[in-house]
Amino acid sequence: MSIDEELIKHLSQFITENKRQKIEDALRYRTNYLTVVLEDIYQPHNASAVVRTCDCFGLQQIHVIENKNSYKVNPDVTLGSSKWLDIIHHNKSVNNTRACIEELKDSGYRIIATTPHKNDTNLEDLPLDKKTALLFGTEAEGLSKEAIDMADGFVKIPMYGFTESLNISVSAAICVHQLSMKLRSSDISWSLSDGEKNVIRLNWIRGIINRPDLLEKDFFDNFQKGKDSQ
Repeated sequence: MSIDEELIKHLSQFITENKRQKIEDALRYRTNYLTVVLEDIYQPHNASAVVRTCDCFGLQQIHVIENKNSYKVNPDVTLGSSKWLDIIHHNKSVNNTRACIEELKDSGYRIIATTPHKNDTNLEDLPLDKKTALLFGTEAEGLSKEAIDMADGFVKIPMYGFTESLNISVSAAICVHQLSMKLRSSDISWSLSDGEKNVIRLNWIRGIINRPDLLEKDFFDNFQKGKDSQ
């Protein structure tokens, strides 16, 4: 058993069996195969609604590009969902859009821009044969030209009414729901690895118990004493 697994076992003593089971149930359905990228969203309640959607449908990571606008979680909208996700902020580069997309591509993701485009694909027809990052733009202006130029493909939600667009949080909910259901019904290996599960499991347990730092200090002190006595 690794040191992290030993730590998880130790900290798990301080949460209820019900919470331990909820963690395991959620981990079964968590995935990094599909992720969402938000570019410069300036209405935090919309971005927070997307965070809540990602948690509901089992996406573990959400990427937030902050060129002009920074994102702060709106707790009234996320309803606590943000503490179960990895929200990755991209705000350290001169061009955060390029930096984020390049990082995702280096990690094996296909970048799919959610915008009407002459070469777009209907949502239900989007292939998931590669890890996929869904890229959403601002409410008023959509995605930047750079994001569109760097995308590997384009997807649209078929609509049949007079209105040509949806609120970003609604668009994200439709896309994430449909693609996550499609992914889980496929033969694709979409689950988290055991190592990824342990990292997340440990973070979730830390978020549940009181003063995890003190409990971890006690664990490592005893661990070191055990090593010294050998």
